[in-house]
Amino acid sequence: MAINLQKGQREKLTTGNFTVGLGWDTNTTATGADFDLDASVFILGDNKKILSDQHFVFYNNLKSPDGAVEHTGDNRTGEGDGDDESIRIDLSKIDDKATEICIVVTIDQYDVRKQNFGQVRNSFVRIVDNSSNTEVMKFELDEDFSIETAVEFGRIYKRNGEWKFEAIGTGMPGGLGDFLNKYN
Repeated sequence: MAINLQKGQREKLTTGNFTVGLGWDTNTTATGADFDLDASVFILGDNKKILSDQHFVFYNNLKSPDGAVEHTGDNRTGEGDGDDESIRIDLSKIDDKATEICIVVTIDQYDVRKQNFGQVRNSFVRIVDNSSNTEVMKFELDEDFSIETAVEFGRIYKRNGEWKFEAIGTGMPGGLGDFLNKYN
């Protein structure tokens, strides 16, 4: 049975080969513009900075250099049930210098379209064991992010040789640029 996480909760990962599924629904906006939410992954070292530009995995760089992290592609509409975007992770392949994997979702062209996460609902991040295809943990974001245009859903981190997942749910108002500045 899957663990339902609360914000800030940390749990040991019971598998090293899993898929991070991310989902959301959007409200219709007064501007009438469609939403395009994008999942991104930052693979960080001890200094909390990305190991290299290639360790920033997103729709234009689908795979980390070590092959440990693979984005399955951009879903431009978020339509339908289930995961809107997903990232496969195999920790047995991860670079030895990697200590943290941050999972961020941003709104593309938020400034032009006048959109924010306050117009997004039913957001979640979940971990699915690839060998059994079973959901092992899930975090549902229930905050109202009325000015945020980028949200760190969760992070996977190594502590004392063990990999864990932490439910984060922290937003920033400056879109993807805020996280690029934070982790570069």
